[in-house]
Amino acid sequence: MRTLKIACRIGLAAAALVLLAPTLAPDTARAELVVDVRGGQFQPMPIAVTDFAGEGNLGPEISGIVTSNLGRSGYFAPLARDRFPEAAPAFDAVPRFDAWRAAGVQGLVTGRVTRDGQGRLRTEFRLWDVTTGQQITGQQFFTDPNNWRRVGHIISDSVFTRITGLGGFFDTRIVFVDETGPKENRLKRLAIMDQDGANVRFLTPGDASVVTPRFSPRAQEIAFMAQTSGEQPRVQVLNLETGARQAVGNFPDMTSSPRFAPSGRAIVMALQQGGNANIYQIDLVSRTTTRLTSSVAIDTSPSFSPDGTQIVFESDRGGTQQLYVMNADGSDVRRISFGQGSYSQPAWSPRGDLIAFTRMSGGRFSIGVMRPDGSGERILTEGFHNEGPAWAPNGQYIVFFRDPGGQSGGQLYMVDITGRVEVQIPTPGFASDPTWSPLLSEVR
Repeated sequence: MRTLKIACRIGLAAAALVLLAPTLAPDTARAELVVDVRGGQFQPMPIAVTDFAGEGNLGPEISGIVTSNLGRSGYFAPLARDRFPEAAPAFDAVPRFDAWRAAGVQGLVTGRVTRDGQGRLRTEFRLWDVTTGQQITGQQFFTDPNNWRRVGHIISDSVFTRITGLGGFFDTRIVFVDETGPKENRLKRLAIMDQDGANVRFLTPGDASVVTPRFSPRAQEIAFMAQTSGEQPRVQVLNLETGARQAVGNFPDMTSSPRFAPSGRAIVMALQQGGNANIYQIDLVSRTTTRLTSSVAIDTSPSFSPDGTQIVFESDRGGTQQLYVMNADGSDVRRISFGQGSYSQPAWSPRGDLIAFTRMSGGRFSIGVMRPDGSGERILTEGFHNEGPAWAPNGQYIVFFRDPGGQSGGQLYMVDITGRVEVQIPTPGFASDPTWSPLLSEVR
């Protein structure tokens, strides 16, 4: 057995993961349990997640998280418990595959929750291919009992990745702008929650109006724009561990639309000067400031390619808001959007293959994607007011907010890059400007 370690310092203890040796999982059997989502013509896989044995209600709670996560992904169709052909099989027993096949199930997840001698929670699971009767994978996790929800997300990621071949996205968090009060005078606070809407925590007290939060890809930090009454809006960075906030740069004018470089050591943002705005980069260690664009237009909303060599941004230099790509040093600027309407809020996929955007045309707002050269444009979802696309760390899903208008407010949704899956993400109230964290195991 080999050991994997996952650590996240956002109020969580480290969790050690130990892979169980597969009992009956030859490579020839593994290829059968697959959902091919890359072509967009997939059918959700029928799967069953049995109640994990042991520890009172904790086992069913963890398996319930796995069931919910897989169902919300849109790539799985979990079987309702009242249709299970047998009670949860003992963890060390072989399931009745003929009965599960008759119920239409292709994948089966079983598990067990116990405590070790040190009081740590030990959670084990197995993923079975019902068609072949083979175990596909199995793992066990040791962690503080308070981290039981996160264990459910990690198991979900393991099952999701093993079957789809995509990276996980359940063991993550979302930061968003929580909005309360009447529409003309809303209190806007930064909030953080698990990707499924649980464990909401407020990060700012509402002393300043906040917009466009962005996660650092490497550290426990959030960049965002804040405006206090009587002062210029400023880009700030919030440390999630200490709660400390500091302004980025010492500019006399408004700064906005921050985005971290892939290294996490620099930020690009827009600086407004008069009626124009240009893009600047600030090294967070040396505090060196570099101007990247020099136009008489409004250049804003920069976003790095994952390899750090290019930046996409929006500009009205051609008369309307369009998307442009340039090298990271500001050279070789070229326009990439040419469809009807205006384009804004570009976000480069973590996989590097797509750029997400908001498009406004005919009074409707759409969330779409295109390749970095502007080809292959596709609209994923549209409506009265859709804005603020941000990528999941696996580059397969996009979170955004939708505002129906009137005195109502925004709600968060996620859509996959095929456009076939669209799911609302619960929040305690109105919400806007979401940003998705990296996998918690990858954050220092």
